[in-house]
Amino acid sequence: MMSLVVLTGAGVSAKSGIPTFRGEGGLWRNFKPEELATPGAFRRNPKLVWEWYDWRRQLISKTQPNKAHKLLAQINAVIITQNVDGLHQRAGTEKVIEPHGNIWRVRCTSCGKEYENYDVPLREVPPKCKFCNGLLRPAVVWFGESLPLDALEEAERLAMSCKVFLVVGTLEIVYPARLLPFVAKQHGAKVVEINPESTPISEIADIVIREKAIVGVEKFLQEMLNL
Repeated sequence: MMSLVVLTGAGVSAKSGIPTFRGEGGLWRNFKPEELATPGAFRRNPKLVWEWYDWRRQLISKTQPNKAHKLLAQINAVIITQNVDGLHQRAGTEKVIEPHGNIWRVRCTSCGKEYENYDVPLREVPPKCKFCNGLLRPAVVWFGESLPLDALEEAERLAMSCKVFLVVGTLEIVYPARLLPFVAKQHGAKVVEINPESTPISEIADIVIREKAIVGVEKFLQEMLNL
């Protein structure tokens, strides 16, 4: 099978029951990001921030990977996801790069150790580090923070070497990750976009499939990979 890299966004998980951030019913329509997803918000009120993340973790724990996750897991592709829900891994994808982090991981603000935490609901809010009893934070990238360099470098390397770069279910890609489809294009890859709406990627895409994630991935696999 051809070398394929997939970049996914919130639209892939929407069918699983996880609301997108900016679409209809999106999380940011009900909450202000500056109150819940910034380092400053966490310093001011870690309990409030963790109450919100605890709610999100409970919501995600009740969901299952949808057909789009499962179809992508069946093909030999590396997935770079902007999502933090862990559904690609639960669907069986072995190689997932998460530049924005993972909501099921925590990082200690004192000792710096990072580890998985699947407590639902959390046993205490805010939670404390199991190693040093320091204050834990979600191991996700907040507004005002930079994406991790190692994840970005790996994603760029993959974009430079793939034959097909598939973008699924994302309206906006955060810089510098938004450059990945352009990097892939410059290095000879075919860029395919699956999205019901036009995005900045549409202008450079070799193929545009104007469908939501599940139907779009099905069409891509049928038409492009002859599966």
